[in-house]
Amino acid sequence: MPAGPATIRPEALDALRDLLGPGGYLDQPADIEPFLTDFRRLYHGATPLVALPASTGQVAELVRLCAQERIGIVPQGGNTSYCGGATPRESGGEVVLSLRRMNRIRALDPSNYSVTVEAGCVLATLQDAAEHSERLFPMSLGSEGSCTIGGLLSTNAGGTAVLRYGMMRELVLGLEVVLPDGRVLDQLRSLRKDNTGYDVKQLFIGAEGTLGVITAACLKLFPLPRGHATAFAALPSAQAAVDLLSRVRSALGDSVTTFELVPGAALDLVCRHIEGATDPFDARHPCYVLVEATGFAPDPELSSGLEAVLAEAAGAGLVRDAVLASSSRQREAFWKLRESIPEAQTREGASLKHDISVASQRLPDFIEEGAALLEHLVPGARLVAYGHLGDGNLHFNLSVPPGGDPQAFLARAGEVRRAVHDLVARYRGSFSAEHGIGRYKVGELARYEDPVALAVMRDIKRSLDPQGIMNPGKVLDAP
Repeated sequence: MPAGPATIRPEALDALRDLLGPGGYLDQPADIEPFLTDFRRLYHGATPLVALPASTGQVAELVRLCAQERIGIVPQGGNTSYCGGATPRESGGEVVLSLRRMNRIRALDPSNYSVTVEAGCVLATLQDAAEHSERLFPMSLGSEGSCTIGGLLSTNAGGTAVLRYGMMRELVLGLEVVLPDGRVLDQLRSLRKDNTGYDVKQLFIGAEGTLGVITAACLKLFPLPRGHATAFAALPSAQAAVDLLSRVRSALGDSVTTFELVPGAALDLVCRHIEGATDPFDARHPCYVLVEATGFAPDPELSSGLEAVLAEAAGAGLVRDAVLASSSRQREAFWKLRESIPEAQTREGASLKHDISVASQRLPDFIEEGAALLEHLVPGARLVAYGHLGDGNLHFNLSVPPGGDPQAFLARAGEVRRAVHDLVARYRGSFSAEHGIGRYKVGELARYEDPVALAVMRDIKRSLDPQGIMNPGKVLDAP
């Protein structure tokens, strides 16, 4: 796809500064630096300017000017991407577009269970506003204190409540998007039913800023849960976890919000590295699950129902031990065990990360085959396969062998990634379940995606962004 100039003309930079006005941009090296490195520190780019527009109109004018000058635009939200999707390239010929000043909640309609919010709004801010209005915005993930709505939409984020509420795509009613030529696509409707031609907004959800800049969204809200039933259970195997999931959903239906797999290796790391984290059980077990069900009224039957299904599963040999949270403090402690896994693995040392999904019923076979494959490739390395078992998404990570050379281990990343992703392909799964493609997985998309689907993606990109100025180098390689 066409590439812009390696450098930006000084006159064009002056025009951008004039357009944005005082407080509307950053151009000093110390101020720009935080925008140049991705969350995992895989990439470090360069830019002469970080744009901070305050309105959709300013975004549109900025995009028009960049289109005239063929300047690449890199939209950036909270900069929590795991795949380098919001980092400029090293050439310095792109501007970073941050929407952090566009952070308003434009309208919250409790009666319609909808909210219209700007793309720069932080997820936790939206969660709090919804709760203040006795409503729930159900997207929840570890970076919710810094990630923004625009970034969540652009990556079609998942999180811990997908089992009940779906991914970000399923929470969207309408979008406002600035297209690569500066036109504004206004589909900020709060309708549940709208079959007026193609559902154009869906193109931009998960496109990682390569087709346009999402500036605002109308999102779904839900009744605020009043009751929680949360359990941490010890199991003999991943197969037992899959079987338990089926039993829990059959017994409790749509009240099941979360079903997270925590292997014994992950719990070991958390208890070793995270202050205050303790194993709920006296004995170590091969794996654990965090199960949570929610109801819209305080309901003792929710807890008793979860307790009953766990007891039945124990009788069938699927559960070795289980603890139901008896207080909000204990519930938070269970969640801490799950949410601290990434930090604990980082503290343990070098790791290789994979964001995969496979049909839930096939995950036990996948884990077993994957573990044997990785032991053959990197003897002694520790598999930490944890995450969202309820929707088939696991973070299939590998930690450096005890006493191993971290640099030598990390040098095997390409070989290990190819082996894991080839296995995922054989299981007809996804090598990118919820983290997106960004820059890191461009080659993987070209290798594994259906050729017809890949051709359609390229056709859409060429049609909407013929100059290739929107987030260059991300998602798609050159045709």
